[in-house]
Amino acid sequence: MPMWTLYGLLKGNASTPWPDKGEDGQTGVIGMPRFDPNKCQEDCQLCADACLPQAITMIDSGQARLAVDYGRCVTCQACVQACPTGAFMSSSDWAFGVRRREDLVWAQALDALPAEQLKENIHRVFGRSLHIRHVDAGSCNGCESELQALNNPFYNLHRLGIFFTASPRAADLLLVTGPVTYAMRGPLLETYDAMPEPRFVMAMGTCAVSGGTNGGGYACGHGLDDILPVDVYLPGCAPNPAAIIQALLVLLMRTPQRVHGGQLTHGDNHA
Repeated sequence: MPMWTLYGLLKGNASTPWPDKGEDGQTGVIGMPRFDPNKCQEDCQLCADACLPQAITMIDSGQARLAVDYGRCVTCQACVQACPTGAFMSSSDWAFGVRRREDLVWAQALDALPAEQLKENIHRVFGRSLHIRHVDAGSCNGCESELQALNNPFYNLHRLGIFFTASPRAADLLLVTGPVTYAMRGPLLETYDAMPEPRFVMAMGTCAVSGGTNGGGYACGHGLDDILPVDVYLPGCAPNPAAIIQALLVLLMRTPQRVHGGQLTHGDNHA
């Protein structure tokens, strides 16, 4: 018996049983900053001034207040450093996959989602499997490095019935990274058109969700929203492998979306 075969047998199964139980592999990871509006000082906008991708903005509604768009956040923690009162705090919150873009806006009112009908449609189309075609539409390759980790022995994405495919004709989901540069818009649309119905789209990373720090520049727009119908949004710079899996399971209705009362929930991130 070859030495490496024996070594593998002695080591046993290296894959995590997460999300059913066990470790998600994200211990110590810094996630999206938490926001506590009760700690904000009146007329203070230091955090908004420090936010490069303009995820934090001031809204004048008779009384100045902040709007926080997690779909534009690149987890740089500049707001945490700039805030003198602790209204923005570092956290390990990374499970931010949602079905609607507005669900990423803090304090945004939520309409009732047709969850049962969506679940029925998803199960009818996919059963328990999903085939993904990935398109890099101008990414810095940070998202791609996280995608590669999905097929390592620890995460072992295939155990969940989720696979990457080289052909859009065999794909159920188009997973897009990058802000969608003008040069990549044509190839992206051609890929989408080659996919059979029903087909779904996932915007992965802050760039694909909102354009990120480069959105609206000379080379690209503001992400996917004005180009393709998006079914799942996953912000982050870059989202970690567990966050990607969580967003895919949200699409498949195998885990709930972590949004409650207009604000993304915090605390336990295990699916």
